Amino acid sequence: MSFDAPNYGKSVIVSAPSGAGKTTLVRCLMEAIPALAFSISGCSRDPRANETHGKDYYFLGLEGFKQAIQNDAFIEWEEVYQDHYYGTLKSEVNRLWDEGKVVIFDVDVVGGLNLKSLFKDRSLALFIEPPSISVLKERLTSRETESADRIALRIEKAGWELAQSSHFDVRILNEDLPTAVSEAIDRVTTFLAL
Repeated sequence: MSFDAPNYGKSVIVSAPSGAGKTTLVRCLMEAIPALAFSISGCSRDPRANETHGKDYYFLGLEGFKQAIQNDAFIEWEEVYQDHYYGTLKSEVNRLWDEGKVVIFDVDVVGGLNLKSLFKDRSLALFIEPPSISVLKERLTSRETESADRIALRIEKAGWELAQSSHFDVRILNEDLPTAVSEAIDRVTTFLAL
């Protein structure tokens, strides 16, 4: 994995199993810390009812995503589930750093590990932990955005993802959202002051 950026800026990487609350935490961090700017990922899937192209994701479609891989458009990418690709676009990260922002990533666990290995001490990697697998399943089910089969796949994957938490700089338990948000803000603020 390589990324030709003449001068890496700082970044904050937020990862978690699906349903642990990483997107909510990222939104709270961005409200509290104006220096942060969200890196919009590319994906191959269709948008959900509440999602907007260019705001939540760049919805590239399967063929469009594969073409972007061939064009070396990604810092990192992964086939998370069969024909469901997600990736971090080089152009997006460079655009935000050119604006003088600290890039914040909302990525799955493999993406978080890949970004941390690339950006090293110029990044802070946060792992958001759910209180339990049963709470995770309850959160995914209450979203009402995915089939029971898709939820079962996410829960199956969550066990492996939770085992990767020790590879992140900080682990934050998201049992009580205000407490988790407060801890995340403290950790990011400290990192940015270094």
